[in-house]
Amino acid sequence: MTASIPASPSHVVPSRDGTPIAVFSERTAPGEDREDRRGPPILLVHGTGSDHTTWRVVAPLLADHPVHALDRRGRGASGDAPAYAAGREAEDIAAVAEALAAGHGTGITVAGHSLGGRLALAAALRTDAVARVLAYEGAPGQRTDPAAVEHEALLSRLRARLERGDQDAVLVAFMLEAAGLPPDELAAFRASDLWPRRAATAPQIVRELDAALHDDAIGLEALSRVTQPVLQLTGSRSPARFGDAAAALHARLAGGQLETIDGALHAAHHSHPAAFAEALRRFADGG
Repeated sequence: MTASIPASPSHVVPSRDGTPIAVFSERTAPGEDREDRRGPPILLVHGTGSDHTTWRVVAPLLADHPVHALDRRGRGASGDAPAYAAGREAEDIAAVAEALAAGHGTGITVAGHSLGGRLALAAALRTDAVARVLAYEGAPGQRTDPAAVEHEALLSRLRARLERGDQDAVLVAFMLEAAGLPPDELAAFRASDLWPRRAATAPQIVRELDAALHDDAIGLEALSRVTQPVLQLTGSRSPARFGDAAAALHARLAGGQLETIDGALHAAHHSHPAAFAEALRRFADGG
């Protein structure tokens, strides 16, 4: 059985402030019956510098579950609002989860990459429609950590580059210094057709890094209050700060699991899609 995320939104869900959030629900191949799949529904939430298309590799591997993805506010087919706050993004995910839960008649497993995982955890504080959360390297770091100090300096540089209109430079610095992408992989990324689309998200990159550093709605204290089951995944080759943050959150969660994908960096859903999908399927099914 195969499935793919469509290019156009399947439907649009209004968030709590009225912002329209585009949802992309899987399409099965001709002759295949969605009802044959008994797995719980999954909602995929992308990270910074991305949109729903980042799940194009993983989504077909989840064909035994109903799969949905969204464009976060300010991205792709979704709307935006004049003022930005991470809590609004958490409300977006909560609203989509509630709409999907009503349609499926069951709670939703929300899986997020990087900041998407962090926002998924915040959404779990806002609705019981989020039944489970998988976060890939989405835990907040301690604000006194050296990495936080480095990211403050990075944020200042990104703001300056954005003010100059140099969107490419914003994305380059973010991918190298925040996401930890190796230079050779960055070179391949820059040569791809995706680069202009991702560079166009420079304003969102800056505001989201600001929120990641300063917004209490997605801070360690707030996310420690999540009571739903949580699976945190990290990559064994990722910068140590991701694993340290995941361990700190894990120690505070009521129902947390912590696993490592061997050999993966910060984008395991691209580099190790089979391992990522297997962990997600197992978790969604109650494992």
